[in-house]
Amino acid sequence: MSAVSDAPSSPESGPPARLPVRAGLGRFLVLGTVFVCAACGLVYELELVALATYLAGDSVTQASVVLSVMVFAMGVGSLLAKRLRCRAAVGFGAVEAVLALVGGCSAMALYACFAWSGDSRSALVGFSFAIGVLIGAEVPLLMTLIQRVRRQDAGGAVADLFAADYVGALVGGLAFPFLLLPAFGQLTGALVTGAVNAVAGGALVLWLFRRDLSVRARWTLIVANGLVLAALAAGAMLTPSFERAARQAVYGPGVRVALRTGEQEIVLVGGGTSGRPLSLFLNGRLRVSGRDEVRYHEALIHPAMAAGPHGRVLVLGGGDGLAAREILRYAGVRSVTVVERDVEVVRLARRDPGLSALNGGAYRDPRVRAVTADAFDWLRRSMAYDVVVCDLPAPQLTPSTKYYSQEFYGLAERVLAPGGRLVVHAGPLRPDPRPFWTVDATMRSVGLRTTPYVIGAPRPGRGSPHDWGFVLAARSPAGLRLAPHRPRPRSLTEEGLRTARRTAERGREAGLPPSTLMRPRYGE
Repeated sequence: MSAVSDAPSSPESGPPARLPVRAGLGRFLVLGTVFVCAACGLVYELELVALATYLAGDSVTQASVVLSVMVFAMGVGSLLAKRLRCRAAVGFGAVEAVLALVGGCSAMALYACFAWSGDSRSALVGFSFAIGVLIGAEVPLLMTLIQRVRRQDAGGAVADLFAADYVGALVGGLAFPFLLLPAFGQLTGALVTGAVNAVAGGALVLWLFRRDLSVRARWTLIVANGLVLAALAAGAMLTPSFERAARQAVYGPGVRVALRTGEQEIVLVGGGTSGRPLSLFLNGRLRVSGRDEVRYHEALIHPAMAAGPHGRVLVLGGGDGLAAREILRYAGVRSVTVVERDVEVVRLARRDPGLSALNGGAYRDPRVRAVTADAFDWLRRSMAYDVVVCDLPAPQLTPSTKYYSQEFYGLAERVLAPGGRLVVHAGPLRPDPRPFWTVDATMRSVGLRTTPYVIGAPRPGRGSPHDWGFVLAARSPAGLRLAPHRPRPRSLTEEGLRTARRTAERGREAGLPPSTLMRPRYGE
């Protein structure tokens, strides 16, 4: 027997719904659906932010684009949904079916745009707007449905609706990093979320409000939800093949290792018996190229090692072991501590035949110790080192920005032993020199004396910079030189270092403010 409220109807809510359960239970089921839909909506939002950051970098910009476009679109969706309130049940069912399809497929579509066109920004804006419109349309329709179940004052209804919405958002926000990503990965996680969304929305309308639907509307929603679920299931089954094809489009043939960790996506191409030089990609960006990594790592390590004592060396980043390889060429080295956030990078550097051959088996040397930790946190509790090497991603508005801040260099200066040196990979000097010189200004702001130098990259192109910029710093001026005897670099000479310093100094930008945690300067 259906439970029908005897409260008078209103033009806004329509006549009381003919429910198959009591009004109290019906209201609970509507709020439960609000909870589930809110969780799914936040997962879509986080999926877009995370994938855009992986593909394009600059997490601040990507998050700002997604959030601002989506919030604006939610307002548009709320206005558009006013026209559907007279048929709230069928309207809500249609909105959820479309949202499940668009949100569930959004990650795969963004990855496809990145892989085959090289640009995912337009798709990011488009999906943010479409998902925002659909999420915004949910609230007026759900408000109408909950009032049709049992009339109550508008303030109470809004409070109940938004309480369920916000709690659902909390669960979705926690489920994304701790459940969906570890269990399913980026692409399948979005598809699973879409399936949950479709089932929740379809079940509410097709069961609880089925007596409000015409036969034609009921079958239309059944077929639509069935097709959506079939499309999402097909996407989940095709995800492994899709990822392989997309990786081949991005990285070319020869992908040997592709894995997603809690920190990033790691891809190894070539190396070993493939005959192709090894390349290491992190989140789609080339971090190591077997063609020219020797030139980069020799420029990073040798000037710092040759400028004074080097018994104890700290490497921040550099989990690939290539910086450690160059450090171990010096006989006076007693210990090398490598601090790497992603344990999988170190594992590959130890066990992958191609990468371990490239780093000369550095991790087999008993003087080398690898630590899984954040570089910032490690400096807080570190002892004194003769040389500190920052082999980190180039400065930009990403999570790595904090490693190029005044606070970070203040901690680094504190762990330098008397006569100790700090060397930093400060990003390319071309085409935009401002980030490089901001690093230099930030290091000088903590009392360090800096010596900038820049080494040209032999093969600039897609994924490769035009040059590599470095800053060598100490409490007193450190000379830019090589060791007088062995070891001698293969790609560097004394004259080359002098040219590297002159090249950097010719483009010096004076008067730049330092970058801090509260005021990062690298996106200006």
